[in-house]
Amino acid sequence: MTDTMARSGTAAAARPEGSRPGAVLRRAEARPIIEVDDVVKTFGDFVAVDHVSLTIREGELFALLGGSGCGKTTLLRMLAGFERPTAGRILIGGQDMTDTAPYDRPVNMMFQSYALFPHMTVEANVAFGLRQDGLPKAEIRERVADMLDLVQLAPFAKRKPHHLSGGQRQRVALARSLAKQPKVLLLDEPLAALDKKLREKTQLELVTIQERVGTTFVIVTHDQEEAMTMADRVAIMDSGRIIQVDTPHALYEYPNTRYVAEFFGTVNLFEGVLIEDEPDHILIRSEALANPVFVGHGISAREGATVWVALRPEKLAVSRVPPETPHNWDRGIVEDIVYLGGISTFHVRLASGALARVTTQNQERMAEPEITWDDEVVLSWRPDNVVVVTS
Repeated sequence: MTDTMARSGTAAAARPEGSRPGAVLRRAEARPIIEVDDVVKTFGDFVAVDHVSLTIREGELFALLGGSGCGKTTLLRMLAGFERPTAGRILIGGQDMTDTAPYDRPVNMMFQSYALFPHMTVEANVAFGLRQDGLPKAEIRERVADMLDLVQLAPFAKRKPHHLSGGQRQRVALARSLAKQPKVLLLDEPLAALDKKLREKTQLELVTIQERVGTTFVIVTHDQEEAMTMADRVAIMDSGRIIQVDTPHALYEYPNTRYVAEFFGTVNLFEGVLIEDEPDHILIRSEALANPVFVGHGISAREGATVWVALRPEKLAVSRVPPETPHNWDRGIVEDIVYLGGISTFHVRLASGALARVTTQNQERMAEPEITWDDEVVLSWRPDNVVVVTS
């Protein structure tokens, strides 16, 4: 599974929608397969899912992303039929699933633990659901063979799960889930049990398999990098609500709130006041920054309103000489440097006391870095690299 059709693996590399594979673009025009209509789920006085509405398209790889307790797994379990909405409704393939039992829904669920039968071989695990459905033996053999070929486990068909690696067990669980040919596959933190290197490899394998079979995948994860690597679109959840739904690129570059900006990637956030608002530009004064922030477009806010300036670390430039402009720069002292081979992150303490992070590419080999600890530096940024959020 070395196909390189996978999506971007890091925030900085996330590709805009227009440069993604053609299959992803076609899915943007596909009809809805899942429609979540104003769904609420309560447990006593606790509201786990709070008036969520959501549409997921046929053939999409869709991620529900958020921290622990945000409601993403509860929403996934309602899609599977393991939980019943307190209010609202869920449609799959245009059919209301309110009174439909889990085993009658056109979905299958792959659990975090994989839930493989330890006493069964790989092929028996994959065939289990098909046998339960009473399919003819010849069809079962054919489907099992196809699934094992798909996940590249045909040579391991006679092995039992305890003779497999974690990544191989994950692929057995995936093959078993896909064998029943569901319209939707639900995946609950499917890679959480894998180590970092294997998880990164398996992310790309899952994307390749999903593109080949065309089944709609809905994946729950708390890992933003996993969501960015795999998903066509991502819904960010917090306190039972969906805060923003968009492509990884749009969420990273155009967050609609401070929560999204901070949760999806690394960001420098500076609180400020809108001091000038014109159709073609705005000016923001922040106590954290020595000079005003200039942005080359207007926003829908009144002058004097509190806003937040969001600057991604890779959008900042670090140098020793200030630019010839009264806007969009500040001085500071290098307090720490994190060297990661391909990139370095500078932690710069500004005169106001605020800490800014700047990420630079290490494109050339050098014995010593040009900028080091305790140096005074200048941080600057372009007007079009500023994101302004109002909440």
